Amino acid sequence: MFPDVLLVGCGDLGARVGLALAGLGHDVLALRRNADRVPPPLHGRSVDLTREVPDLAGLHPRLVVVALTARPRTEDAYRATYVDGMARALDALDVAPERAVLVSSTAVHGSSDQPAPEDERAGVAPADGPGRMLVAAEQAFHARLPHGTVLRLSGLYGGDSTRLLDMVREGRVDDPHRWTNRIHRDDAAAAAVHLLTMPTEPASLYLGTDDEPAQLGDVAAHLARLLGVPAPAPADPALGHGKRLSNARLRATGWTPTFPSYREGYS
Repeated sequence: MFPDVLLVGCGDLGARVGLALAGLGHDVLALRRNADRVPPPLHGRSVDLTREVPDLAGLHPRLVVVALTARPRTEDAYRATYVDGMARALDALDVAPERAVLVSSTAVHGSSDQPAPEDERAGVAPADGPGRMLVAAEQAFHARLPHGTVLRLSGLYGGDSTRLLDMVREGRVDDPHRWTNRIHRDDAAAAAVHLLTMPTEPASLYLGTDDEPAQLGDVAAHLARLLGVPAPAPADPALGHGKRLSNARLRATGWTPTFPSYREGYS
């Protein structure tokens, strides 16, 4: 086996990235605690990166994707996974890859009430320990792979989580005026694949989010109509607060979301 892609982490999003790359003809090796849960045709290798150094001797992948998942959402868990675990994997490589993408989060931006959407020039201001560890992971990633690309994703949806749907069904949507940012998991995976395979060299940082920041009340009202349940309190743009994000830099590379807003994605 001579895989040309190394997938560091193979949860829901990582698997989507790996399967898309396999569909393009790449041979993908995925690191996961339990290799039996790596979907074919990806090749799985069992390793707990929070405790072990993977044996990657002789592996020379052209492309690397770091898409780790930490549980629970604590500073210690995030340090063990995103900082120490990623470092163990990258340091085990004999040769630096041609391209690499680290999946991070827009949570590193913290809270903001800017009048215009924020882009990659916004400073980081994480609000908690996990956010600080994501910043540390980005720094560790660029220290090892200066040519690598960080993809900060906004709120992911489209997987197995029904948290927001359950809240709408139960009529308990809090703070309808808060601005929210989201991206469908398929679009997030496609963005990572695009940055790895685009003909020109990607920049060092992109925000991965859809085209339309939306107030939570508007999203909840749309879901209520789809579910046939009473609509929650409406959003008031004049009372809107929280950060809004722009995907202009990522779109300028040629990436286009299949689900440009929550309306297409949740439908």
